[in-house]
Amino acid sequence: MSQVTTVETAPDGTGLWRDTERCYRAVSSRDARFDGQFVVAVRTTGIYCRPSCPALTPKPQNVEFYPTAAAAQSRRYRACRRCLPDAVPGSPEWDVRADLAGRAMRLIADGTVERDGVSGLARRLGYSERQLGRVLTAELGAGPLALARAHRAHAARVLIEMSGLPITDIAFAAGFTSVRQFNDTIREVFATTPSRLRAAAARRGHRRTTGGEPVPHGVRLSLRLPFRAPFHAAGVVDFLAARAVPGVEAIGTSGDAPHYSRTLRLPHGAALVHLTPRPAHVECALHLTDVRDLAGAVSRVRRLWDLDADPLAVRHCLTTDPALAAAVDAAPGLRVPGAVDGAELLLRTLLGQQVSVAAARTAASRLTAELGEPLAPALPDSALSRHFPSPTAVAEHAGDVLTGPRRRIDSVRAVAAALAEGELDLHVGRDAGELRRDLLAQPGVGPWTADYVLMRLLRRTDLLLDTDVALLRGARALGIATTRDELSTHARRWRPWRSYAGMYLWRAATPPHPAPSTARKDTT
Repeated sequence: MSQVTTVETAPDGTGLWRDTERCYRAVSSRDARFDGQFVVAVRTTGIYCRPSCPALTPKPQNVEFYPTAAAAQSRRYRACRRCLPDAVPGSPEWDVRADLAGRAMRLIADGTVERDGVSGLARRLGYSERQLGRVLTAELGAGPLALARAHRAHAARVLIEMSGLPITDIAFAAGFTSVRQFNDTIREVFATTPSRLRAAAARRGHRRTTGGEPVPHGVRLSLRLPFRAPFHAAGVVDFLAARAVPGVEAIGTSGDAPHYSRTLRLPHGAALVHLTPRPAHVECALHLTDVRDLAGAVSRVRRLWDLDADPLAVRHCLTTDPALAAAVDAAPGLRVPGAVDGAELLLRTLLGQQVSVAAARTAASRLTAELGEPLAPALPDSALSRHFPSPTAVAEHAGDVLTGPRRRIDSVRAVAAALAEGELDLHVGRDAGELRRDLLAQPGVGPWTADYVLMRLLRRTDLLLDTDVALLRGARALGIATTRDELSTHARRWRPWRSYAGMYLWRAATPPHPAPSTARKDTT
């Protein structure tokens, strides 16, 4: 089969799963690169699997392909207990696609349906419940309730296998409204009971390997987050390390591997996360004060480290340009780091306008030391002690803490006030065009800042920040362009992965370290 994986949709908007011939070739070759992009359901067994399942390949006439696990479950297929098709990287299609389906999937993964119901999901997306259900069923094979149910089932399985929590507590922690609903879902999805699922995991030694223990205030879990290889983990860690705010983030080492930690402000409480890249997964240690935040925490972490990316599709596109090929081959699998909180990202970006990365970090550190909310004693950690300040705190007190041009301070306070009052809404389900318009309407927010936020918060894969001074310096170093217009013209060949190309240009601008500068020309 083809050696190139791509998530580009067909001209009519359909996805990879509709190309049955290509999907069957992926299943026949057990190609793990397609895991998460579709599932294969076998009519004769009533089971659905990931494409790389090691089981005997079924006959073509006996299989069906679905874009999501929820779609297979809605047709009464059960998850394969051998390949665990829900334990795969998410589809990179949700980053490439800016349509309603992609936006909805990001919010569902973040736990919006469990917290606010389908009505809350529809309200955030700006659609009626009926219209939302019709679009998702047509595009993804399942409606919002079925999609959320699949995510709940996955969260429940993780807690059953990796924690010592009582089964009843797990039912409500995973978002189910009753124990009966929880038991019925586990039986339908996994063809077993919760207690037998836990016993099977114990026999495999799974819990002894991954740990998991209840603590007086919440639960500690150790998870393995999958990704598509190759993965240039050092690039992510270096990028985040250059901007790390003491107390909120910490960088260290675990053996020979870099280690990144940070605090999280989640819907039901605070959390700590510690991430260590391994050859085949990212080791994720979570301490949650409220276990209901498990799915949201994992979703944020995956976005922060860009773990659902398709690096082979990126490489195939970018290496067709001889001027960029050597840089791509030198750092295969370079990611575009995301964000765990939209308000924090925007405020930190504003603090960095017209200054170096180091100066921006100093300003963010000062603001956090003065205004950041201390962690509760339930989350003790020697390196992590605070949350980044809330928009309300910044709006009320930033003028007493920040130094520098008054115009920038006023801009930070005004934007923070808009965030605090709900006039500016930053979440992963926003339409990119509408959010960019709202950002540009804020004082002090120019095109660079708006596009930088879209790239990191909404995971836009095709944004080139061509006004960035360091990015243009990297383009010159690689002999690609000497002016912004030349770079913009040349970059057309990098579509739809110009955001990733920008990471390579930033890397070329500051060898040997991949952390980019945030110098730019926003002066509005």
